[in-house]
Amino acid sequence: MRKFLAVLLSLMVIASLTILPASAEEAVTLENIKVGFIHVSDPSDMGYTYNHDLGTQHMQAALGLTDAQIVNKFNVPEDNACADAIQELLDDGCNIIFGTSFGFENYLLAAAAEYPDVEFCHATGFQAAGSGLANMHNYFGKIYEARFLSGIVAGMKSLEIGNNVLGYVAAMPFAEVISGYTSFYLGAKAVNPDVTMKVGYTNSWNDPIMEAQVAKALIDAGAGILGQHCDSTAPATTAEANQAFHVGYNSSMIAVAPNASLTSAVWDWSAYLIFAIEQVVAGEPIPADWAGDMASGMCDISELNEAIVAEGTAELVEIAREGILSGELKVFAGPLSGTGLNYDGSVATIELAEDEFYDESGTQSAPSWNYIIDGIEIINE
Repeated sequence: MRKFLAVLLSLMVIASLTILPASAEEAVTLENIKVGFIHVSDPSDMGYTYNHDLGTQHMQAALGLTDAQIVNKFNVPEDNACADAIQELLDDGCNIIFGTSFGFENYLLAAAAEYPDVEFCHATGFQAAGSGLANMHNYFGKIYEARFLSGIVAGMKSLEIGNNVLGYVAAMPFAEVISGYTSFYLGAKAVNPDVTMKVGYTNSWNDPIMEAQVAKALIDAGAGILGQHCDSTAPATTAEANQAFHVGYNSSMIAVAPNASLTSAVWDWSAYLIFAIEQVVAGEPIPADWAGDMASGMCDISELNEAIVAEGTAELVEIAREGILSGELKVFAGPLSGTGLNYDGSVATIELAEDEFYDESGTQSAPSWNYIIDGIEIINE
């Protein structure tokens, strides 16, 4: 009988363990959550990945996560290496994975379909809402608001130096980039109606040598001030070496080009990271699309280089900022027209009347402005 009772008690203990609610064993908290990141480069670029990693650090400090709770995969190409990186993060027990480069999206979609209990968040993409996957999400921000302000800085400097030609070092002919340089140009044009802009593509997100070459070509073509949508500080240092001026992206570049760099359009990605992680911990859904704006702290411009910005720049920037925050100033406001391409390669046009505006990021987080407007010239394809 004793032996029977011992066996029975053992079975009861085992049964009690197996019927414990899964949530009691697997509840995700700030103390046990594991967060994975996949980056196309590393923080040494002092640009795109540097800025994303800075957001991770801000998030970690705000939420009190330990170093062991964060797993970074740096220098991951936009190919099958991304799938490998995702699998490594899954094997490491990550509850939420952030992919920060455009070319990662299809790999994240495939993983999200296979692992429904893990959240996958993709910066710059556009396919989450149409995927039907509750655990796939896109996030970006209304960086065009900051681009517009940085364009005002460039436009004021163009008036001061008497050179109405801007140059722009652009990575890819994608909507994300086209939206960025268009809003930059519109900001400059708001203070200097005579300004024009030449755009040169590098066809790479991060290629310092090519970025320097394109920057020099734009300066040689007459540009006195450069803007950029590429990952390194090469346009800034090239402007410095050639007595031109510069507006950066992702980080303040004044330190590397103190006599050239005026300001930068910058991000604080922690605004989204904190939100998404807190949603997971609370057991609440993350939206399929999320776009932070200047009001949320997601984007802004860095400090002005007071030693070289044109007189009156700060005042005009603040007036424009107040207009954007109040909703009175729309960046893509009519009258405005342009021609571009749809995703399927067909020609697209847009024509906005005086009282109309294009609601960039209004229906999806990723930029969708894909039109070349008058005054902008593409110098290479």
